[in-house]
Amino acid sequence: MTAMSNETRLREDICRFGRSLFERGLTPGSSGNISVRLDGGWLVTPTNASLGFLDPAKLSRLDDQGRLVSGDAPTKEVPLHTALYDTRGSARAIVHLHSTHSVALSMLPEIDPRAALPPMTAYYLMKCGATALVPYYRPGDPAVADAIKGLAGNYSSVLLANHGPVVAGDTLEAAVFATEELEETAKLYLLLRGMNPRYLSPEQVTDLVKVFGVTLPEHGHEH
Repeated sequence: MTAMSNETRLREDICRFGRSLFERGLTPGSSGNISVRLDGGWLVTPTNASLGFLDPAKLSRLDDQGRLVSGDAPTKEVPLHTALYDTRGSARAIVHLHSTHSVALSMLPEIDPRAALPPMTAYYLMKCGATALVPYYRPGDPAVADAIKGLAGNYSSVLLANHGPVVAGDTLEAAVFATEELEETAKLYLLLRGMNPRYLSPEQVTDLVKVFGVTLPEHGHEH
């Protein structure tokens, strides 16, 4: 596949996944953004664009320095995406949503910033690993990039307090699926909050790490 045909396919994939996320209520209005790395730059959704109504030709094409090459003006969250790409070398795509249950989780006082969710299900660990929580910054604040860089690339799954999830993957599909898994696990946590549910044991977590190559940051799951 040529670079041009690959970019065309990725543009269509961004719009297809964006529409799916929007139609299922995972990011309302013009919230949320998606990016994909290319050779020599990356694609990202435009500012004030609904993920449900993206135009492949109008996606923002940025160079390696994050400068606009073509398309509409990019999302104001470019510093957020840039910081995650810079510190997470394996990342080829990033999905940022304002999904309800993940946002709700980010607002709870008991959340451990090193592991926002306990090891509730095997698929949460397999797709998300551990999820970090970073403090609140206003949308588009360049300071959020410093908070992401402070995680040193140890997390592919991050919650922005009072804002929403940011998830990186080695493909766009992987990033989308992990974001969906995070949202469903946040929903489970809220449903079971205060009910003393049974989480996966340390031995069960160790087994998942061994069998499926799950990568957990140090102190990622001490629940």
